Amino acid sequence: MKIDVLSLFPEMFEGVLHSSILKKAQENGAVSFKVTDFRDFSGNKHHKVDDYPYGGGAGMVLKPEPLFAAVESLALEESKKPRVILMCPQGATFNQQKAEELAKEEHLVFLCGHYEGYDERIREHLVTDEISLGDFVLTGGEIASMAIIDSVVRLLPNVLGNTDSPVHDSYSTGLLEHPQYTRPADFRGMKVPDVLLSGNHAEIEKWRQEQSLKRTFKRRRDLLDNAPLTDHQRKVLKQLIEEENK
Repeated sequence: MKIDVLSLFPEMFEGVLHSSILKKAQENGAVSFKVTDFRDFSGNKHHKVDDYPYGGGAGMVLKPEPLFAAVESLALEESKKPRVILMCPQGATFNQQKAEELAKEEHLVFLCGHYEGYDERIREHLVTDEISLGDFVLTGGEIASMAIIDSVVRLLPNVLGNTDSPVHDSYSTGLLEHPQYTRPADFRGMKVPDVLLSGNHAEIEKWRQEQSLKRTFKRRRDLLDNAPLTDHQRKVLKQLIEEENK
């Protein structure tokens, strides 16, 4: 995968893109990153990329010329247009399903804005996706794009050491992940559930399904509306509802 980021502050990405899993993903050839300061495409000697909004109002608005020119320069040699993602609090809320969808792409371009907003022609004629991390506002799109890039890259083949890791993550199955334990089996009297020490893989899987469902029922019940439940999980859910209604 090829990932380009257009930002006014490229230095913000140095630590994130060259550490941990993202660093390893680059080293093994799963992904390549390039962060570009789109001031370089301003087309004027003052490198101005924003201007006052027509009609008046507070703040400055990013001009269309620099971002159009920057994106077009990135895709000059490609027959297939890249997925161009606008980081914006007005966009669709990011989730695991979106991460899995983006992980199938060959080329992603992230637009990180600042100031009051974007010229509307950028939304209408340049981008393919508008994405938000949630119902809050950040100073710019850099931090949000870093979070999304990390979420997407870890899903690429051979990036994580264990191929099962992303499959069992919270939200990948539609439910929150089951509890995890490691050594020691007894820590200050707090013991690991016996089933996990039994070696009975069928019973362990059954326990994990139950715990995943119970945790989701308690913490994020809204996820159950569309979750693909097994027959066993449906039975457990029925019991949970009955117990709650007693």
